[in-house]
Amino acid sequence: MNTIGQISEMFDIPISTLRYYDKEGLFPDMQRISGIRNFSDKEVEALRVIECLKKSGMEIKAIKTFMEWCAMGSETYSQRKELFINQEKVVTAEIERLEKTLAMIKFKHWYYEQAIKDGNEDRLMEMIPNHLPEDVKAMYDTSHSSQIERL
Repeated sequence: MNTIGQISEMFDIPISTLRYYDKEGLFPDMQRISGIRNFSDKEVEALRVIECLKKSGMEIKAIKTFMEWCAMGSETYSQRKELFINQEKVVTAEIERLEKTLAMIKFKHWYYEQAIKDGNEDRLMEMIPNHLPEDVKAMYDTSHSSQIERL
C-alpha cells in the first residue's frame, strides 16, 4: 500500500490531481484507513493507464467511462479494445504532425547554418526545392508535405 504522497512522487503528479481523480471515481475500490487513501497495486496500475490515456489527449470524462467499463468485467472488452484502437489513431496522427514539425526545424537548422557560412541566402534560395542535398531534401519534403499527400 502506498500513500497519496508516495504516489504523487512516484508519478510526479500533484496530490490535488490524485484527489481529483479519486473524486471523479477513477479509483472506485480504493481502501481508506482512518480516511487516508491507500493506493494498492491495482490503483497504481489504473493510474498508469489513466496517465497514458490523459497524455494521449483523452478527457477525464472518457477515462472515467473506460474505468466504469473495467469495473463491468469481460462484457466490455470490445468497447475497451475500440477505445484503444481510436487512441492509437489519435497518437499516430500526433506523432506524424510532430515528425513534420521536427523535419521543418531540422531543415531550418541546416538552412541557417549554411546562410551563416555563406553570409547570405542567395545560394540557398537557388537550391530550393530541387537542388538540395538528398538528406536535406528529405527533411524539406517532409516538412512541406500536406496531410492529403501523406495518406
